[in-house]
Amino acid sequence: MTYKVLDKVYDPSTVEDKWYTLWEAGKFFHADAGSEKPAFTIVIPPPNVTGMLTMGHILNNTIQDLLIRWKKMSGYETLWMPGTDHAGIATQNKVEQSLRNEGLTRYDLGREKFLERVWEWKEKYGGIILKQLRKLGAACDWDREAFTMSPQLSRAVREVFVSLYERGLIYRGRRLINWCPVCHTALADEEVENQEEEGGFWRIAYPLADFEGEIVVVTTRPETMLGDTAVAVHPEDERYKHLVGSSVWLPLMNRKIPIIADEHADPHVGSGAVKITPAHDFNDFEVGLRHHLEQINILNDDGTLNQHAGAYKGLDRFVARKKVLADLQAHGLLRQEEKKAISIPRCYRSHDVIEPYLSDQWFVKMKPLADPAIRAVRDGRIKFHPKDWEKTYYHWMENIRDWCISRQIWWGHRIPAWYCENDHTTVSREQPLVCSECKSTTLRQDEDVLDTWFSSWLWPFSTLGWPDETDDLKKFFPTDILATGPDIIFFWVARMIMAALEFMGDIPFSDVYFNGMIRDLNGRKMSKSLGNSPDPLWLFDGADKEELGDFIKDNKSAAHGIPAYGADAVRLTMLYMTPLGGDIRFDQSSCELGQKFANKLWNASRFVLLNIQENDQLLGIEEIDPQDLTLEDKWILSRLNKAIHVIDHALREFKLNDATHALYSFVWTEYCDWYVEMAKNRLYDQTNPRGQLIAKSIALYVLDNILRLLHPFMPFITEEIWHALPGDDTAQRTIMHEPYPQEDEKWQRSAVEREMILLQQVIGAIRNIRGEMNIPPAKEADVIVNSTDKEKLTVLQSNTLSIQKLARINKIIMNTQRPDVAASAVVQGLELFIPLADLIDIEVEKGRLDKEIDRLESQLAGLTKKLANDNFISRAPKEVVDRERQKKKDWETSLRKLKDNLYILVGK
Repeated sequence: MTYKVLDKVYDPSTVEDKWYTLWEAGKFFHADAGSEKPAFTIVIPPPNVTGMLTMGHILNNTIQDLLIRWKKMSGYETLWMPGTDHAGIATQNKVEQSLRNEGLTRYDLGREKFLERVWEWKEKYGGIILKQLRKLGAACDWDREAFTMSPQLSRAVREVFVSLYERGLIYRGRRLINWCPVCHTALADEEVENQEEEGGFWRIAYPLADFEGEIVVVTTRPETMLGDTAVAVHPEDERYKHLVGSSVWLPLMNRKIPIIADEHADPHVGSGAVKITPAHDFNDFEVGLRHHLEQINILNDDGTLNQHAGAYKGLDRFVARKKVLADLQAHGLLRQEEKKAISIPRCYRSHDVIEPYLSDQWFVKMKPLADPAIRAVRDGRIKFHPKDWEKTYYHWMENIRDWCISRQIWWGHRIPAWYCENDHTTVSREQPLVCSECKSTTLRQDEDVLDTWFSSWLWPFSTLGWPDETDDLKKFFPTDILATGPDIIFFWVARMIMAALEFMGDIPFSDVYFNGMIRDLNGRKMSKSLGNSPDPLWLFDGADKEELGDFIKDNKSAAHGIPAYGADAVRLTMLYMTPLGGDIRFDQSSCELGQKFANKLWNASRFVLLNIQENDQLLGIEEIDPQDLTLEDKWILSRLNKAIHVIDHALREFKLNDATHALYSFVWTEYCDWYVEMAKNRLYDQTNPRGQLIAKSIALYVLDNILRLLHPFMPFITEEIWHALPGDDTAQRTIMHEPYPQEDEKWQRSAVEREMILLQQVIGAIRNIRGEMNIPPAKEADVIVNSTDKEKLTVLQSNTLSIQKLARINKIIMNTQRPDVAASAVVQGLELFIPLADLIDIEVEKGRLDKEIDRLESQLAGLTKKLANDNFISRAPKEVVDRERQKKKDWETSLRKLKDNLYILVGK
């Protein structure tokens, strides 16, 4: 038998790097498609190739790693598929910024040379985030690392595009789309972020052309009036019925436009008349189609006005807005201006204001794809966790619009469509030699690329080799769980469901776990741009004040730097704090929870191992005669079994924080604080070798189970300690190949647990008395226990040694008279008395209590006055008022205890 002595202090930096290197070298994360084990698959939400590790990544990937390691230890052939997304707009913006630093644009290089630069940039910087994920301990199958622009995935993209086109589900049309003037590209509806901001409502008079008078319209974008082609009123609006069919003069443009009747106009909003600009408003576009109105585009793709804007040509749209308003004012046509909060559409990348823009684009018809995807969730084949997200999913899917998939950038999957000089379109999986209609050999490929999400929606099966029927696809599809943020439920989750049902005839995954958002202690979303998010690598490796830089300004708890908590501590903290689907209030100091737990586990493990000798003939759990087990032995085995049950149930229900809490409580409180402490009596007793051996064997057995239970949560420290356990230690062994503990009802002992609760409560009551009465730790007290309950008295008598050691008691006296000066407590009907005369100086303690009471009464009076002040209550933040009220309750409780203790000493 070999075993290893653990270092006195746990150092995560040496342990974590060592084990990850060995795991990778041993191919412990590699999935075998030929395995006979049942498969369990997770595909990583592919981070942008431009990405760097964030706290959101830490939470999301910790959850995935936990699930993968748990299932691996539960007997599954696990595959965690890693990879990155080419992130079309984001990556192109990065490279273009680099070119600007050189005084160049992409147009200076041309498409081919520019793409060479992008690939160079990708090779140099892309995938850094995947390297950083190794620091977290991610058990990804790196041999299968995927990239959305790889040859294999590009082939899958072309196959899907052509297939949908051939079925009439992809088409090209001139439609109104979301346009970003900064990114110079179309965006899907889901890529537009609507933000509440202060904006203007302007009432503008349009002079009637065929009658005297005017009609007033309301707009939030007055510059678009230059492209108006009608004014609409409701067909039942009596105010305007006589005007329908007549015309108005379009101000500033000297152009007649008709007054039309359309139900789009709401007679109860504004004047009841609305300007119609088919080329610059989505609702107006539909009105224009119904009434065959001209579509006048007044914008260039950079947000400046074009030749259709008359005298405003060349002006930026917002400059033009000011000039249009000034000119309307000068002509006496601006009736009113009002400031209101309005919804402003912004680009998810550049954050510039989006413009509805008339353009030729490629679209996917989504309604035929959405219906089967709705049914897959509604009939329970796919489950959302939390379930509440189903409502959001249904609402979007039932109101789905066609997806604009073309982007006017260069980096991405180029649309596999070619045009000849006769304007025929050829869509092909490979580059065609001739036009499919006229056989022309003069072909040019569409300049646009596909939306980044067009490759991502194929991720669960394209990464496994589709469209080929590969062994990976047969073994690992459908995948099992998708763990992601709810912010991409439309971008990605819904589309993956649609794509898998369409092309695989099956769901892509059975469960979707939506993790919450990480916020700072003030409730703000944590982000590096706000300066409230630490770099996760600081938490892993530590960082001094100089490295933290400006982060310290708004994060005072980091004023002296950030200690190296290690990945395990960060992981455990995240899992401990995250409710199902709920947000986390996080600060870097929160990681002390995980760090202290790691140290507690390390120290307890080290103690147990130090008490095992090389010649010890340790017993297996089945070799021990149950008659030889003590109360604490039976209790810890029962509690271990209960912990296994709770953890397994919580993991199956995706209640990861419940599982973490159960594990934390069992390890810290039940194993370390109670069992190990109680077992010391036997571990140190050289006169009872059999009892000593059983204590060692049980302590080691439970520790082994703890390490296996904890491994998916804290993989590094558990691997290190597990290799120190007695046994055949080789580098080829890993704890992740050990079985995850299973519940065994034979260890469940309800009666034993009740006895142990009594023991714990008695010891706890004695400890409380010692603390409250200021009894010096070195002084051992006597305890008098009075009761007629013989069964409970027997439990105490049988465990006298444990009570003496854990409560620092000299002796226990049963059923005798209460002393004159004694502190008391009642536990489950047992009366406990501790005589105080020989333990403390009564007069000195009375004086101390008098001073404490005076001090606390004075503080309480001041606080009570403060809380009675209406100015404080009305002006202070709610959390401050609540904190002060809680402080008052706590002080009142403390004051009562002090007075009770004084009463014990003075007898009044």
